[in-house]
Order: sequence, then structure tokens, then C-alpha cells
Amino acid sequence: MPKKGRGGRRAAPPSEEERLLLLQQKMLAEEERSKKKEDMLSQFLKDKLAKEERNSALNMNKINLQWRTVLREVKARELRKDIEILSQTFERVVDCKDSVIRSLARDLSEAEAQYTHALCSHLHNIDQLLQLQRCRLKYLDEDYNAELEALKKEFETERRMIIEHHDNESRYLRDVLLALEQNFSESEYEAKLDFQSTRDDVKNKNLEEKHYLRVQLEGTVEELWKRFQQALKNYTEATEDRKIAFEALKQKDEKSSKEIEMQMKKLQKIQDSIGVVKGKITAQLREAEEQNRQVREEKEVVLKQLQKLKTQLNQARAKARSNLAMLTLESSTALKKLRGVIEKAELILRLAEMCRKLETEEEKVLPFYASSLGREEQEEVEQVMLEKPGEQLAQLLQDYLGLERFWQRYNKGKLEQLALEREKAALRQENQKLRLLLKQYLDGISVSQEVLSQLNPLLILNHKPRVPGPAGQASKRPIYNVIEAAHEVPHIL
Repeated sequence: MPKKGRGGRRAAPPSEEERLLLLQQKMLAEEERSKKKEDMLSQFLKDKLAKEERNSALNMNKINLQWRTVLREVKARELRKDIEILSQTFERVVDCKDSVIRSLARDLSEAEAQYTHALCSHLHNIDQLLQLQRCRLKYLDEDYNAELEALKKEFETERRMIIEHHDNESRYLRDVLLALEQNFSESEYEAKLDFQSTRDDVKNKNLEEKHYLRVQLEGTVEELWKRFQQALKNYTEATEDRKIAFEALKQKDEKSSKEIEMQMKKLQKIQDSIGVVKGKITAQLREAEEQNRQVREEKEVVLKQLQKLKTQLNQARAKARSNLAMLTLESSTALKKLRGVIEKAELILRLAEMCRKLETEEEKVLPFYASSLGREEQEEVEQVMLEKPGEQLAQLLQDYLGLERFWQRYNKGKLEQLALEREKAALRQENQKLRLLLKQYLDGISVSQEVLSQLNPLLILNHKPRVPGPAGQASKRPIYNVIEAAHEVPHIL
């Protein structure tokens, strides 16, 4: 029943505030729904963007994979072509290298043959040098033994002279010492006699003076004793009172005198010890003076020896300095000469390398020409070479026998140079002839005032052209008669 009554009632109209609240709630709900939609839309877009990025990365990887396969195929085709080209070039290079190796093997075999030949000649030269060195060492050994014997003889003679001089001086010093001892004993005996006589005289004089003084002093002592007794009486009478004090003072004086005696004994002992010490000091002073005198004498002797040694040292230093200066000069000159020799050797080696490049195959195999001497002449030359030379120039030439091969090749080169120079002069002369003939031919086919003023070769047969050269010089080549081609061409045609 109550429900019906409540439902049957009509709702009251909402107030203004309630409407505003409802509107605000609706607006808030709409805003929340719009925010949720925006959030959902942004999340959907983000998911879609991530999915698109993944798909694009996957597609890009697929495209790159396909492109790489294509590039690999293209690169493989190019590499196959390059490998074919490289294989062909490698085969060509291998063929070239094989030919070079074969030529180098041939050169190596030839070089080995030349090396064995040069080694034989080098060993022969070394044997000769060793023989010369042995001879030189033998001569030096003989000179050394001779100088050693001379020095031994000189040392023995000087030693004998020094020993004889020492014996003479020792005998002289013994004689001087004996004479000094005799003179000293005589002077000592005379001094003792004089001392005893003077002592006796002084003793007698002292006894007489003592006796006289004793007699005189006895008289004076008696007079003084009497005076003393009188004075004593007067003193005892006058100083009765002070006697007691004097006794006391006397006892003190006895004690002090005992102490004084003890001190005097001590002083005496000290004085005795002082005297002993003074005596020792005087003895030591005498010994020190003697030692100082000996030291001074030794010092003078040592100073003299020092001066002598200084002079010798200065002389030795001056000599050593001069020797050092001479040695430096000689070493500098030797270094300069050695530098010159090294430069000359380097020049020779460079020239040898240049000449080696210019050698022919025959010269590489047989670098030395055969001797033109016969067997008997060769034997005579060997016997002459084995004999010891007598002249100085021959001895000097004997030292340079190792350069005989060098001089052979040098003479061979010089002869070839001379032959080439002669051939060059002959070719130059022939070239001048040909030039003159060509000039005559050109002058013959051309017409000019200069040509007409001279001999015309078209009108002269068998004309010998004159070659400019020194007067009287005959040509070593044969001279042929020349006929102009202009005369022969019509007959040939």
C-alpha cells in the first residue's frame, strides 16, 4: 500500500542547481569517454606503426638479401674472368721466369766455372803471399835475434862496469871510515887527558878556598854565638810571655815542617822525574836532530833524484809528444793513402763490374788469352822467375807477380782498344771518301756557277777523288775505281 502511494505521486521538478550538477556530470562523462577513445586510438596507431616498421625492416632485409645474391653472381662472374686472365698472365710469367731461371742456371754454371778458375788463381796468389810472408818473418826473426844479442852484450858490459864502480866506491868508503875512526880515537884520548888535568886543578883550588873560608867562618861564628847568647838572654827576658805562644806555634811549625818536608820530598821526586824526563827529552831531541839531519840528507838526495827523474820524465814526455805528433802525421798520411787506395779499389771494382757487363761469352769462359810463347821459352821464363832477383827493380817486380793476370787482361783490353781505334780511323777515312763521292754526285746532277767552275764528274771517267788528309799518308784499305751510276743506268735498262 505505501508503495502505491509513493509511485502514484508525481516527481517534483529539479531545481537549477541539480540541473547544473547533472550537466557537469554529463560533461565529465563525455570527456572521460573522449579521453578513452583518444587513448585507444593512439594505442592502435602505435601498434600499427610498430607493425609497419617491423614489416618494412623485414622487407628491407629480403630486398638486401636478393640484391646481395645478384651482386654475388655478378662479382663471381667478374672474379672468374679475372681469374682466367690472371691464370693466363701467370702462365706467361711462369714461362718467362722459367726461361730466366734457365738462363740464370746457365750463367750460374758459367760463374761457377769462372769462380773455380778464379779460386785456383787466388789460392796460388795466397800461397805466393804466404811464402813471401814467411821469408819476411824469417828476416825479421834474424834481425830480432841479432838485436837481442847486441842488447845482451851491451847489458853485460854495462853491468860489469856498474859492479866494478860499486866495488871501488865501497873500498873507498871503508878506507874513509877507518881513517875517521882513527882520528876520532886520537881526539877522544887527548880530550880525556885535558879534562883530567883541568879537573885536578879545579879540585885543588876549591879545597884551598874551602879551608880559608872555614877558618874565617869559625871566628865569625864564635863572635856571633856570643852575641846570640846575649841576645837570647835579653830575648828570653823580654819574650817570657810569648814563649808559651811560641811553643804552641812551634808545634804547629813542626807539623807544618813535616808537611813541608813531605811536600819537598814529593817536589824532589817530581823534580827528579822532571830531570829524568828532561834528560830523556834532550836525548830524544839529540836523536830527533840526528834523525832530522839524516832525513834532510835523504831528502836532499831524494830531491836530487826527483829533479833528475823530472828532467828524464820531461825529456821522455817531449820525446813521446814528438813521437805522438809524428805518429799522428804518419797515421793521417797513411789514412789519406788508404782512402786513396780504397777509392782506387772501388773505382777498379766499378770498372770491373762495367767490364763484366761488356764481356762476351768467350771472355766469360776464357778470360785470359793463351800465351804466345813456346814450351821451351815458357820453361826459360819460369826458371828466370824462380831465381832470386839481384837488382832492386827486379825485387820490386817480384812483389807484384800476383798482378800478372790483371796485366794480361789490361794489355788485352789496350790492344783491343788500339785495334778499335785503328778500325775507327779507317772507317772514318772511308766515310770521308763516301761523303766526297756523294758530294761529287750531287754536284754532277745539279747545275750552278760553282759546279761549272770546277771539274764536272759527268764528263770525267775514272776520276779519283781526293780525300782531305795529311800529306804523304797512304790509305791502308784498297782503292777501287768508281763508275758513276748515271753512266751505267742506261746500259742496264
